[in-house]
Amino acid sequence: MSVFASLVGQLADLLQPLFGLSAAAAAIVLFTALVRLLVHPLSRAAARGQKARARLQPRIAELRRRYGRDPEKLQRALLDLHTREKVSPLAGILPSLFQLPAFFLLFSLFSNTTIGGRPNELLGHELFTAPLGGRWADALGDGGPLGGAGLVYAGLFAVVVAVAAFSYRLTKRSMAANAALTGAGAGGRGGSGSRGSAAEPVAVPGMGAVAKVMPFLSFFTLVTVAVVPLAAALYVVTSMAWGVVERAVLHR
Repeated sequence: MSVFASLVGQLADLLQPLFGLSAAAAAIVLFTALVRLLVHPLSRAAARGQKARARLQPRIAELRRRYGRDPEKLQRALLDLHTREKVSPLAGILPSLFQLPAFFLLFSLFSNTTIGGRPNELLGHELFTAPLGGRWADALGDGGPLGGAGLVYAGLFAVVVAVAAFSYRLTKRSMAANAALTGAGAGGRGGSGSRGSAAEPVAVPGMGAVAKVMPFLSFFTLVTVAVVPLAAALYVVTSMAWGVVERAVLHR
């Protein structure tokens, strides 16, 4: 923790001439960008995996129709399919998992008053007038939602909503494309003999609810921004904006 605090402090010192009292906040943005650059190869692999999984949707739909009443056989068949095609169903979550340590480091760093037995000097830094160690509740209690710190959070919330809205459009577009692929795969096998009903897609328990909620997941970032220290919130917002732009570029 002391080493990480020193790193943030040194970055803040380098950025001091440009950003003044907000140099530590700028250092966090720069640190977030460095983390995202390190994770970028995983993001590219996740994008390739998602495209590969999209191509597999017709075959997955066929397996669900064939083994819909035997979950054990369906699971084995899906695993065999992903293994043959060298597609990992977990690749999409790896970029997020590898960013968690950085988030928790920032959360811990700006939640403790002492680091290595010494006062945490980073808590004296601000983003404009909002302390990096403060939370939204602190801003509401010190000047209200239209006070200096409250306006900083209002700006962060606005950025989250804008980015989440863009993410919503990307997710809906991706889900529509996957649905079209699945439908295309189902279309050519129906209507023959007594097994014509087998051409109908097999409903997967819970998938309907997941499909409805998934496009809105980005909006839940508002809760995270509201309850964590401002430094961690800044990391989350920066990473979220980077991720959506990266996703749009990789999936175009």
